Amino acid sequence: MQHRWENYATFTAEEADRFLSHVGDPFSLLGMHPIPERKCVAIRVYQPTAYFVRGRNLKTGEALEFIRMGDTGLFEHVTEDTVECFEYDVSVFTSAERHYTVRDPYCFLPVLGDLDLHLIGQGTHYKLDHALGANPRVHQGVKGVLFAVWAPSARGVSVVGNFNSWDGRRNPMRPRGCSGVWELFVPDLEPGEIYKYEVFTADGRVLTKLDPLARFSELRPRLGSVVWNRDEYAWGDADWMHRRAADSVYNRPISIYEVHAGSWKSAAGKEFPDWDDLAQTLIPYAKEMGFTHLEFMPIAEHPLDQSWGYQVNGYYSATARYGTPDQFKRFVDAAHKAGVGVILDWVPAHFPKDAAGLGRFDGTALYEHQDPRQGEHPHWGTYIFNYGRNEVKNFLVANALYWLDEFHVDGLRVDAVASMLYLDYGRNAGEWIPSEQGDNINRQSIEFIKHMTSVVRGRHDGAMVIAEESTAFPAITRAPEDGGLGFHYKWNMGWMNDMLTYIGKEPVYRKYHQNLLTFSMLYAFSEQFILVLSHDEVVHGKGSMINKMPGDVWQKFANLRLFYSFMWGHPGKKLLFMGNEFAQYAEWNSNNELDWNLLDHAPHRQLREMVKTLNRIYARESALWKCDDSFDGFEWLDCDDADSSVVGFVRRNREGDQIAVLCNFTPVVREGYRFGMPCAGRWVEIFNSDSEFFGGSNVGNAGGVSTVPEPWHYRDNSIAVTLPPLGAVYLKLQR
Repeated sequence: MQHRWENYATFTAEEADRFLSHVGDPFSLLGMHPIPERKCVAIRVYQPTAYFVRGRNLKTGEALEFIRMGDTGLFEHVTEDTVECFEYDVSVFTSAERHYTVRDPYCFLPVLGDLDLHLIGQGTHYKLDHALGANPRVHQGVKGVLFAVWAPSARGVSVVGNFNSWDGRRNPMRPRGCSGVWELFVPDLEPGEIYKYEVFTADGRVLTKLDPLARFSELRPRLGSVVWNRDEYAWGDADWMHRRAADSVYNRPISIYEVHAGSWKSAAGKEFPDWDDLAQTLIPYAKEMGFTHLEFMPIAEHPLDQSWGYQVNGYYSATARYGTPDQFKRFVDAAHKAGVGVILDWVPAHFPKDAAGLGRFDGTALYEHQDPRQGEHPHWGTYIFNYGRNEVKNFLVANALYWLDEFHVDGLRVDAVASMLYLDYGRNAGEWIPSEQGDNINRQSIEFIKHMTSVVRGRHDGAMVIAEESTAFPAITRAPEDGGLGFHYKWNMGWMNDMLTYIGKEPVYRKYHQNLLTFSMLYAFSEQFILVLSHDEVVHGKGSMINKMPGDVWQKFANLRLFYSFMWGHPGKKLLFMGNEFAQYAEWNSNNELDWNLLDHAPHRQLREMVKTLNRIYARESALWKCDDSFDGFEWLDCDDADSSVVGFVRRNREGDQIAVLCNFTPVVREGYRFGMPCAGRWVEIFNSDSEFFGGSNVGNAGGVSTVPEPWHYRDNSIAVTLPPLGAVYLKLQR
């Protein structure tokens, strides 16, 4: 090709070809360049859709005439007899009638400092969203947006949006050395701009990608990234945050209401309720019901509604389904003012293969492993993060902190931890790669988990990190410095499975399965546990909680009341999925709101009243939660009477309070049933699941019982109680 413009340009055809091929730093060609040997300053702009470009010296007002460089799309102005730089703008004429004036992005110095790049490479930039993503800011006295993205194997990266007609040629980004980070400050942009990245791969492809650190996104199916301003929100939860930090995460009652925000309750005229709607409805409901925390299924941006949020493509973006990030802040603030904590499900175990997402982000396996035996979940159809890569660990650790810092959430429940711990999770022989030690333990992910939990523990006193982990992997809830993974709590999946198996059996057969009731106490204090009846138990054909119960309608409700009563008495914090508190008949359907009309019927209304009562008793009686982590807080009264399907145990605190939990898992009234008691005295009945207020038959103990000096169960004193059919009673030692 003959470049006739070379005779008067200050750059060569080779330099132009490199730029047009997305090779090298676009700033080496574009922008203002003093040329001392020629005693001139050259300004070069790239406007491939323009037929004419004119500039202006902002200091002197002098017009700057640009010469078109053939058909390259490049324009150049040369100011002779000076090598002094000056500020300028550029007017771009795309037709005789249409033109626009902009500040040239290529006249600005780099924004990210060496420390930012060092910390990113080291994996310890804990404010990563302040460096990468789209950050409105003032640079060199000019307002605009700094775009920055990590794509180390890309040949070039451009930011595209309405501001450049989605033309990836017009705003190529600056590579920052060998860090793999690309950045560009675009002046005069405002929050609300929609943008994406065009990634030019080493093998010649052009990929259009969402920003991994976008703080807001368009509502699916569009899913463009949105520039969101980091305004200082005026938080009003200082008292809550102070109390949270001052108190141990273990030294408190925790009763969690798990919620799918989109299907809890609909809002008139809207596809989904927004956070303001939920602040008006959900928070008062949780407060009235006595739940201490709300736990939301994932609210980070995700493309597919049916994934319930567990296939995330916008880790730093609160989903647009429920409103803006500021609306979510208002929701959390309102919850804290009402005395209710907020926990989020967080998904660092895998991510979807959507073309616009994290997968093969720069044309290579960047966030994931290349080898599918390490980098893909065969059953979920998702990618697995490469936990051995510093920048990937940084992305995830900083993301955990982002939700805690930016939104004041009180905890993260980490999804699918078991899949992170084992290299052979969900795989057959030959489908996985053993570790260097020859076993199936994923030590890279373990080090990531320890890193994450250590940083959260060190920076957010009182915040919880909770593991959804279903195996016997040791020391999940031991601190990292003590050889553990550092989670504060672990979901007790074993208890849940045993109890659902047991309670689902007809009472006549339960005597053959007494071990299902008692086995959990063999390991109850090996970890810090949360007892869970989550969304996973009421979907995919498993049946609703009420329909898992055997018997006629009365027995179903009695069984469910008994089950919840046993759960609230058993060591471990509590979690109940929405709808379970009033016995929704249908399985949960994320497309529909809960069947609130059931509360027009007494059994459902009465069950909800019992759950509310259990929560209030639980919060009031520290014997039920203060010693959840040791046998100091628990003692069996009787666990061996399988023929009667009866168990009894005592919960206590270190201040001397004691509560006996006595359960009869048969529909037979047991009068005069004797328990040996650890202390003589009056035991007052403070709860009875068979109360008529809860829909029961009102069999009880007339307010309480007193011990008699009759030895029983190797104890000197005993009580004779009436156990209601399919019922539980709580008796408190009167002091």
